[in-house]
Amino acid sequence: QVRLVESGGGLVQAGGSLRLSCTTSGLTFSNYAMGWFRQAPGKEREFVVVISWSGGSPYYADSVKGRFAISRDNAKNTVYLQMNSLKPEDTAVYYCAARAFGSTRHRQPLEYGYWGQGTQVTVSS
Repeated sequence: QVRLVESGGGLVQAGGSLRLSCTTSGLTFSNYAMGWFRQAPGKEREFVVVISWSGGSPYYADSVKGRFAISRDNAKNTVYLQMNSLKPEDTAVYYCAARAFGSTRHRQPLEYGYWGQGTQVTVSS
């Protein structure tokens, strides 16, 4: 059974930082591209960042470029999202997602087969 479990969300003031984690089980983590998506109330789920299964440079949405950083630890089956200089518009539920042998070309929610339950990030002004 594949499971993705996010953690690390919370309430933070604008300009602050949070680090999200997504720990996986039931899959060969090193074979999966890992993406982060977010969904604000009343809005569609949107792409944040993806890191391919084979390494290389991640691909970031323009809205988070320079502020967010994704990393993966294949030994721990975990992907991280370091979020700095947070803004109120970053407020959303953040989801991690996995796609087998995916690349940085995969930026649509429908391209991912496995999802976590989400973690709430709230940035106050």
